[in-house]
Amino acid sequence: MVVDSRDMPPVQLLPDAELARLVLSVPLVQRAVRLARWSAPGVAVDAAGELPEDELARATAELGLAEEPDGPADAADAWAFAVDAGLVGIAEGKPDEPEAGSTAAPGGALEKVVGGSPGEVVGIWREGLESVLADAALGDLAEPPYSDGDGEGEGDDESILEEAAAFLDGALANLYLLTALEELDARMSGRTTSAAVPLPVLAASMVVPDEMDVPTDAVLEEVSDTMMRLDGHFRFVAPTGLLEYRPVDESLIEEDTAANAPEAAGEPGELGEEEVSRYGMVRLTPLGVAAVRERLLEYGVSAPAVGDLADRDAATLLEALVTYPEPAAYAEAEQWLAGRGAEQAARELLAAARGSGPGAPARRLACQQTLSRLGPEAEPALREVLDDRELGGLARVWLVEHGAADVPSPDQDMVFWLTIDTLAAQLDVDDDPEMLKELISDLVARHAGFFDEAWRVDHPATADVLEAMGRLHPDRGTAKLARKAAFKARSAAG
Repeated sequence: MVVDSRDMPPVQLLPDAELARLVLSVPLVQRAVRLARWSAPGVAVDAAGELPEDELARATAELGLAEEPDGPADAADAWAFAVDAGLVGIAEGKPDEPEAGSTAAPGGALEKVVGGSPGEVVGIWREGLESVLADAALGDLAEPPYSDGDGEGEGDDESILEEAAAFLDGALANLYLLTALEELDARMSGRTTSAAVPLPVLAASMVVPDEMDVPTDAVLEEVSDTMMRLDGHFRFVAPTGLLEYRPVDESLIEEDTAANAPEAAGEPGELGEEEVSRYGMVRLTPLGVAAVRERLLEYGVSAPAVGDLADRDAATLLEALVTYPEPAAYAEAEQWLAGRGAEQAARELLAAARGSGPGAPARRLACQQTLSRLGPEAEPALREVLDDRELGGLARVWLVEHGAADVPSPDQDMVFWLTIDTLAAQLDVDDDPEMLKELISDLVARHAGFFDEAWRVDHPATADVLEAMGRLHPDRGTAKLARKAAFKARSAAG
């Protein structure tokens, strides 16, 4: 599987029972189950396990598709899925009776899909899905430049299939990434549903180099070719329930997709929503998210799911929360806290937040954000660390915010230490320079003579924080003071 080297963002998975319910609601699965039952006590099939013409006609009628133009094709697809998923088993003819041929009958998976566990139901669906994905890649052999137009492949079919499988795997991985990011954005924006991904955007994510700000004509043409290749694959795969897909508008293909698609791929934001949708829209379903995540894990890609850390220690939790987007971090912390008493959870989090090495300020920030979700039952654990230089400041913040009585005021050293620690954490985890500029400007405005004291703070990140303030503060004079303070801090540290 060819995917970006980055870890995937965490996703929210549905429970197995809900996934199983979704499996059984997929029309292709329903048809496959119906044909599996219909095959009892036995149906003649050819050597490939496919239904001969007369039996296919019966199967089509069984599904109520006899009057549909695509009825036989849909029945054949349902039969193939039933065979590949194990809903139907094939018994080859006896060697001494070759004329008997092969027979298909209900397979072992049929009983499980009806009365098995949710995990077994989803597993059966995945068996069928894997075969469909393999067939989708196989379809590339009949497409240019791999064929001569008559369906006859040229060159090394095995290498072509490997490339085609890698292409589809990469597309699904990128779609998983874009879907996960869109779902996180939807939760942050308070939306109940996430938007589908425009097909040109997905194609561009596979083709356009990250460092290329303006795609060249050659790259845009490659995006267009990739988009049309994806269109064929997604049309084939969509019936499995892996994804929801609005295909490329046929009229665009007739007009000349190669001339039109790059425009949408290069600047989709300049087109209206309806115009963009004509180039194809795709979204992984909850089933698709779960299935692609499993494939990513099998290929060794880090693809966390919310709840993975519920049984892990506090140090592991904080290390992960530092890298998680806000909605995922909130959901993960909620599940971790749910399995522990408030006082014990606070004590474990505080112990894990100690340290002076790289990433320690960010861990303390994650600790503070997680502690904010605990009620007054956690107060004893917070009072235990009031005299701790690394934790005393955040403990006081928590106690004041929760209305605790008799909270001792921090001395100036602790205030400045907490300020440097907090800024170091923000610089480590936040990639929004405008927000940081605002934070730094507000801090300096509220503390006259800030830099006269800040350079003296005995914190490993003091000089780095002051240098960052010098880069980010919009006022040139204040920025110069910050750089001077950073120089003093480095000199004092030797």
